[in-house]
Amino acid sequence: MTANDFIISAGAIATMDRSVPGQYGLVPNGSVLVRNGEVAWVGPTASIPKMHSRLPRHDHPQSLVTPLLIDCHTHIVSGGDRAREFELRLEGASYEEIARAGGGIVSTVKATREASEEELLENALKRADVLIGEGVGLVEIKSGYGLDTETELKMLRVARQVAERRPIRVTTSFLGAHAVPLEYADAPDRYIDEVCIPALKNAHSEGLVDCVDGFCEGIAFDKDQIARVFDVAKSLGLPVKLHAEQLSNLGGAKLAASYGAQSADHIEYLDEDGVMAMADAGTSAVVLPGAFYTLREAQVPPIDLIRKHKVPIAVATDCNPGSSPLTSLLLSMNMACMLFRLTPEEALRGTTSNAAKALGFSDTGQISIGKRADIAVWDVKTPAELSYRIGFNPLKTRIFGGQIA
Repeated sequence: MTANDFIISAGAIATMDRSVPGQYGLVPNGSVLVRNGEVAWVGPTASIPKMHSRLPRHDHPQSLVTPLLIDCHTHIVSGGDRAREFELRLEGASYEEIARAGGGIVSTVKATREASEEELLENALKRADVLIGEGVGLVEIKSGYGLDTETELKMLRVARQVAERRPIRVTTSFLGAHAVPLEYADAPDRYIDEVCIPALKNAHSEGLVDCVDGFCEGIAFDKDQIARVFDVAKSLGLPVKLHAEQLSNLGGAKLAASYGAQSADHIEYLDEDGVMAMADAGTSAVVLPGAFYTLREAQVPPIDLIRKHKVPIAVATDCNPGSSPLTSLLLSMNMACMLFRLTPEEALRGTTSNAAKALGFSDTGQISIGKRADIAVWDVKTPAELSYRIGFNPLKTRIFGGQIA
């Protein structure tokens, strides 16, 4: 035992471990033994092994313990804002109309290119601080607002610095195939070959990228263009994921599954063939209710089909300046329940164990022996309260890698 070993006891432990019977893998009146930054034991408080009974103990008899949350789809490194587009949409313009008129992603590209690395980091840390304050311990951060080599690499460097400056883990996704920049407006294939793929190779050589993403949509890239990027990712040994079926069904999820993608994200227009392909490939479904809400969409993801084929469902903020200016994962959980009819258990799994799977992480997302001691103590009594309340943050204590914050 070391000086950093301790026991957390609470009214209930939502382990999110499927090997534990019942909803949420719940252990009533439970305790967690933390040793060397990992979970060494979990079970009923009355059954704490005698050899550990003298360890320092932190008692929270009226509280709930869960794994730290995971935000598996964000764009928190970006420049500027798009409040004017928010107004335009409320005045009747569609997301696609704004994008085709030079707004949307392209407008954020201009602001991100003009911002210094220091400015991008300052704003990213503000967003990360809000997520940390809501019990998030792991966040995925995408590039995709540079659309040139210099700015894409700048965004990824900033993403790496977030983890150096704050007690949070960061995994990065290269999203060079996010939109066609103005200078290649009529030449998307040339952009893929001349900018996106070389930028990906540079990012990989500098150790800045953990995964490769793309946007397969009428206002972005088609399947053939995405496939060229994914072929390069595969040659570099990088996993892939895809923004797919958000505004239409182009078969992006099926394409992503053919590459063994970690996840297909948005998926409002996903059909059963796509769901089956994802199930066969082990590809997770990431739903993003913040974008659905902000864009005032009507087509909801096919949750019943996803459940039918047992595809894991993850939930994320999609935090970005245009379609989802949302930095609350707790609110995302509530939205997933209210807008997409997820159960509170599905919402919590979607931000813990299933979110970890969607990012390819096996050491976090549940409270079980050998996992990182990434633990949240909440001032609530039941797990459903985390999805039930709106605009309420009940985080009481945050334990990151065995360190109590």
